[in-house]
Amino acid sequence: MSVQSVPTFPLLSTDEKAIPLIGFGTAEYLFGASRDTLKETIIEAIKLGYCRFDTAAVYQSEQPLGEAISDALRLGLIKSRDELFITSKLWCSDAHHDLVLPALRKTLKNLKLGYVDLYLIHWPLSLKPGKHDFPFKKEDMVPMDIKSVWEAMEECHDIGLPKSIGHPILSSRCSSHTKHLRLVGSTTTPLSQPSYPDALAQQSVITD
Repeated sequence: MSVQSVPTFPLLSTDEKAIPLIGFGTAEYLFGASRDTLKETIIEAIKLGYCRFDTAAVYQSEQPLGEAISDALRLGLIKSRDELFITSKLWCSDAHHDLVLPALRKTLKNLKLGYVDLYLIHWPLSLKPGKHDFPFKKEDMVPMDIKSVWEAMEECHDIGLPKSIGHPILSSRCSSHTKHLRLVGSTTTPLSQPSYPDALAQQSVITD
């Protein structure tokens, strides 16, 4: 598989590069259990032609991915970071207006990058700040102010740290977030990343 052979899809919300339809996920459970192995696995994936990588703060895979990208550049596996499409996600404990930008800056530091191609709100809920445990506890959940969180995401987008921003759709009910964002005067079209696992195939998530 070469980079040229990977099909892509244009992002309607941006003039930036299209998103590759084939990607490489970096989550493993327990999170952060085998960072060195993950780094080497990502390097092998780049050798095989993978150019889209999905990470998240909670996965504890941002640093191994960043190290793999640095090594790939040093080894000449890629000529430029721009050959890759990198997605990361805002964890629920940072899903508060004043914490979004600091969380994204930490992500970029972990990745050793100046920007990510796509930054997503990981899940449509907020946790108390500083609560990073997973699975999280019910008592740590707090009401999510989706409007203010999305405004902070847009502010990050305006300064170019993510090229595109979006949110998840875990069920057809969560699609209401997209409709709400359009009603609150959003200046950026939100991208959605549906969850569509084999064990819980929700056709309405795709067709709604």
